[in-house]
Amino acid sequence: MNGFDASTLLRQDLLNFPPYRMAAVKIADMDRVIKLDANENAFGPSPKALAGLAAMRHWNRYATQDELRPAIASYVGVDPAHIVVGNGGDELLDLLERAFLNRGDAIVDLPPSFEMYAKYAEVNGGRVIAVPRRADFSIDVDTLKRVVAQDKPKIIFVANPNNPTGTLLSREEIERVLALPALVVLDEAYAEFAGESYVDRVPTQPNLFVLRSFSKWASLAGLRIGYGVAPVRIADQLFRNKSPYNVNAAAIVAAQASLEDKEYLLANVRRVVAERERLTDALTRLGYLQPFPSRTNFILCRVKRCDARGLRDALAERNILIRAVTNPQLRDCIRISVGTPEQNATLLRALEELTPA
Repeated sequence: MNGFDASTLLRQDLLNFPPYRMAAVKIADMDRVIKLDANENAFGPSPKALAGLAAMRHWNRYATQDELRPAIASYVGVDPAHIVVGNGGDELLDLLERAFLNRGDAIVDLPPSFEMYAKYAEVNGGRVIAVPRRADFSIDVDTLKRVVAQDKPKIIFVANPNNPTGTLLSREEIERVLALPALVVLDEAYAEFAGESYVDRVPTQPNLFVLRSFSKWASLAGLRIGYGVAPVRIADQLFRNKSPYNVNAAAIVAAQASLEDKEYLLANVRRVVAERERLTDALTRLGYLQPFPSRTNFILCRVKRCDARGLRDALAERNILIRAVTNPQLRDCIRISVGTPEQNATLLRALEELTPA
């Protein structure tokens, strides 16, 4: 027997790499848990998507994204040549950073923000330069300009609306960032809830990549399908780099049907927005939570008079899952996904019972 320990060949710089942790919930247990920790859409997929999945008979065949790209292009209003579909938006983040970053090249992260931007940069041998947001979660564009001039990062990641804060940047801020000499990745995973998008700028803005998702507005998080809207040359390079069958057939069927049923799904988006506003008001009235204004399907709250993690754990004991934010700037915050009216009512009753003295 060969006694060689192959783990000694692992990359040394990744040995202490922190995993992305979420609450572990078995699929069989989903019906007994109120899951408000991952920004999923509680109203569920389109009936047409479910019917399409039930009618599918060719699970034994590979699928390509060729038939889906024109439908996405029609939805966002660009030519299909700009569209690249991925196994969730996360795969596209990884593909982008692999395509752009040589070892030691830099990206700019704007924390608090989605932590996978930095994680994929490190996995791909890149450097992460953090330019923290201001207290109101706006971008310090003047500092960003100095960082770009000095360190020459290749990519600037901007979540808009931002996760975990739920905030939307002004058009002036976005335009100032787009004027910088770097690829600007505008993550619009929550665009449908915000009602604003920069996707129409991609064909004429050669340094803009817009990332979009079916996870949130179309309730397809479990099928892992997202897409990028990219300048044609960048889209072509990502096609050259990606796996040949990177998107599974179920995701393609469900996404296609969702686009055919967009009126139904966008009506659900409006229901989420209405619930978000109602829930924000109710959380404020509790007295010990300070919700921030949100343009997404979740609400960030500062916790007063008790510990954020303790509150999360107390809710988990009642089968209600929320997220305690890990970013150091938000250690006293929780993030609550907007649920159905019934789920939100159960959450509010529990929070009332847990009101600190």
